[in-house]
Amino acid sequence: MTDRFDLTGRVAIVTGGSRGIGRAIAHAYARAGAAVVIASRKADACKAVAEEIEAAGGQALAVATHLGELDQLEALVDATVARFGRLDIIVNNAANELAQPVGHITPEAWDKSFAVNLRGPVFLVQYALPHLIASGRASVVNVVSAAVFTRAEGKGLYAAGKSALVAFTRTMAGELAVHNIRVNAMAPGTVKTDMVLKTTPDMQERMTKAAPLKRMADPEEMTGLALLLASDAGSFMTGQIVSIDGGLTVH
Repeated sequence: MTDRFDLTGRVAIVTGGSRGIGRAIAHAYARAGAAVVIASRKADACKAVAEEIEAAGGQALAVATHLGELDQLEALVDATVARFGRLDIIVNNAANELAQPVGHITPEAWDKSFAVNLRGPVFLVQYALPHLIASGRASVVNVVSAAVFTRAEGKGLYAAGKSALVAFTRTMAGELAVHNIRVNAMAPGTVKTDMVLKTTPDMQERMTKAAPLKRMADPEEMTGLALLLASDAGSFMTGQIVSIDGGLTVH
């Protein structure tokens, strides 16, 4: 059965791949045999993760990329194909966690949030589409958030962008199925990432206690689902939004 999870011969781009959930997924895909492209804003951080993967015997490429800059997304796809000759998997994990409550949302924050949380993932898939079609068994994994199923007080910008990405996940799944491109989303709850650890201790405690399991997840706990959605083990899954949140949401 483990053969179904094998990614040997496939090439994956992981945005936000230099830390947290993205870094964990990049390592997991490399262990499963994929060549992995690490994309995030900080070149040194991307390079460090790529070197970790290569030191463990995997194949990796670091490409500094700002998900809000469309020309950089096109360059990311080009660099991937130039190095590895193909592209089979995209993990849209990079996110902007801007939080402004209603009444205090600025146009600048609106543009910055939606550029990274929605526009970037959608256009990255569009730039990559010819290569995903050529793959014959491509997969897009959009990392959204449990916030799309909650009121998300104070986090409306973030939740709205991720909710729109949920809509695009379903639309892409329907439109791209003819090319055997599967598109799914995973919706994490509270995970021990830099984004979460930057919040106040009180907020961390409330987030931890909100779910029945009453703890934060380690980033590595996201990798099983990410591997399922990218591999042949999930070959009949598309258009799904899969919660991985310790029981926080029931829907």
